[in-house]
Amino acid sequence: MEDELVAHLPTDVRAALRFFAYYLGNGTLDVDLLDGIDYRAHLLEYGSDLEMVFAIFANVLEVDELGETVNDGDAQYRAAQWIRRRCDPGYQVEPPFEAWETELHGP
Repeated sequence: MEDELVAHLPTDVRAALRFFAYYLGNGTLDVDLLDGIDYRAHLLEYGSDLEMVFAIFANVLEVDELGETVNDGDAQYRAAQWIRRRCDPGYQVEPPFEAWETELHGP
């Protein structure tokens, strides 16, 4: 273990994830787009939707060479668009999601 490197997510990325989870759980994720939609019960009822919301946020989130996030607001908005579409089938996501935004990574 002497040469083993342990890396952690940059502090800014951890903060972005924490705030995203807070707004999501608090029901205040992008209040303009999701105004009047209580999406929390829906996300908990269908776990795959919650999985996709976090995947979209993480896939869209960009980090610069210093490990600082550069677009956490955009990442939150794209996740909010997914939620809105799942709760409001008449809502049109603009621009439409690209495959890389909704890709699920991992085992």
